[in-house]
Amino acid sequence: MEKKQIFATLDISDYEVRLLVGEFHETRFNVLHTGRVKCEGINHKVIEDETKVIQAISKVMQQAKETLGYRISRVIVSIPSVDVAKFSKKVNIFTDTTGRKVTLELIQSGLNEAIAYRPDPELELVNVGCIKYLSNGITSRKIPLNETCDVVTMNIDLLYANKQIVYSYARCVEKAGLEIIDICLDAYAIAEEAALFEQTVDKYVVLIHIERNTTTLSLFTHGKLVNCEILEHGYQSWIQRLCTTYRLSSDVAFRIIQNSCVLNEHDVSDNIVYIWSENGVSHQLSEKDVYNCVYYEVSQWVQMINEVCQPIVDSGDVCYVMSGEGVEVQELEHLIPQFNANVQAYVPQTIGARDAVFSTCLGLFYNWKSQFDLRNDKRTSCEEEDVNQSVEQANKVSTDDEGGFTKKLKSILLSDK
Repeated sequence: MEKKQIFATLDISDYEVRLLVGEFHETRFNVLHTGRVKCEGINHKVIEDETKVIQAISKVMQQAKETLGYRISRVIVSIPSVDVAKFSKKVNIFTDTTGRKVTLELIQSGLNEAIAYRPDPELELVNVGCIKYLSNGITSRKIPLNETCDVVTMNIDLLYANKQIVYSYARCVEKAGLEIIDICLDAYAIAEEAALFEQTVDKYVVLIHIERNTTTLSLFTHGKLVNCEILEHGYQSWIQRLCTTYRLSSDVAFRIIQNSCVLNEHDVSDNIVYIWSENGVSHQLSEKDVYNCVYYEVSQWVQMINEVCQPIVDSGDVCYVMSGEGVEVQELEHLIPQFNANVQAYVPQTIGARDAVFSTCLGLFYNWKSQFDLRNDKRTSCEEEDVNQSVEQANKVSTDDEGGFTKKLKSILLSDK
């Protein structure tokens, strides 16, 4: 039986832990399970309470086990793009020991030489970015396997992040009883999912990832991630006045702006969009109430994005791509004219995970898939024996106890009356 390529990706955001379990089958990717658990141990990308983070990770893993029937023991983890720094390394690989043929082992040795580079003790290597190969005077991003030459030159981009942040996230995952297959910058993962690298051949792309407490800006150009900056303003700043004025929770306030908010002044009405009771007293919100609380805050956030990105806009053709949970506020489209560059929103279209919050989790799969040949890592996220037992048990239950609808259908068809 062919080994199942089942992987689990873990995204620890600023207020919840997200898990996505999927399987690569031939040329397709199938989502098997998604999970989200609230987590209060993180403040603006910094883990302040490890215990709460570990508990949230354990809970989302237990939910996956109950759904799938087998335990997830290894994960691919996203790391927040804090203090991202890019360095390039040039490595020459000589082929005289392999009959002048380029082999995968030689390429792997060149990669190992590059990733040994340590530019700063405060930084930790997270991603191997763009790799270009030069052989026989030809530059390509494809590995020149079995090509005959004397030397292959590898130009490798290495992406580093804040060492303390990386270690704190990895420590929580391991303390939750999980093995880490790989780590990846969240901005890099989203770029893989949204195919941003392919869009940056002749222009700049700024990824605007909107989470509850932060907005991460990531600059891409010429197929590379150049820089990241984290702003301490997420969609919580949009709803803060709504929460304070009407004493609503962040979850409720976000659902209101997600589903019932109108950000076009000419379309705002006095229609009631939310009713609730507190201490026996009924309260209600109209479209106009929500607009008065939210519009100014969202507009100020847009102006902040414009100011931060203005130097990039002045230097060339720029496109903004918005992702993250904040994109689920559909009325944002009415503020597009306020941006100083073209804007588009990205929402995944993968069946089973068509939700903006899973952009990072999905991108982690594709980033790992692209490294299969180089990494030569055969690990998956679960034990094959556990998966096979779960499948056999499910098949047995299906055979021994057909669904109620099937039984009813049979009784109708086989009835003598």
